[in-house]
Amino acid sequence: MPDAIRIDPSSKVPPYEQIRASVANAAARGELPVGYKLPTVRALAGRLKVAVNTVARAYRELEQAGVVETRGRSGTFIAANGDEQRAEAVAAARAYASVISKLGLERDEALDIVRAALRG
Repeated sequence: MPDAIRIDPSSKVPPYEQIRASVANAAARGELPVGYKLPTVRALAGRLKVAVNTVARAYRELEQAGVVETRGRSGTFIAANGDEQRAEAVAAARAYASVISKLGLERDEALDIVRAALRG
């Protein structure tokens, strides 16, 4: 299994979010290709030394976002439609970064704006 899925125990970011982001980013970069079978929740929890529910939450959020698909007892796999969604998100992020640059806003302020927008 690639080392694409990892966590930083000293990070302030919750472990489930680190797992979710690691899988989503690795899928977007092609490190985890479409159809790649992810480890079971228990296996990944054991490898990362986190609670089973932590990995289960990350997998649920990845499935809701369309990055992975669960095929019953067969396991959890990188989904094909996650690539399209990720590509659209990357394009939107690049467009936003371009606008921010033209406006002369600082990086931290731009990120604060995104966080506020995501909160709704």
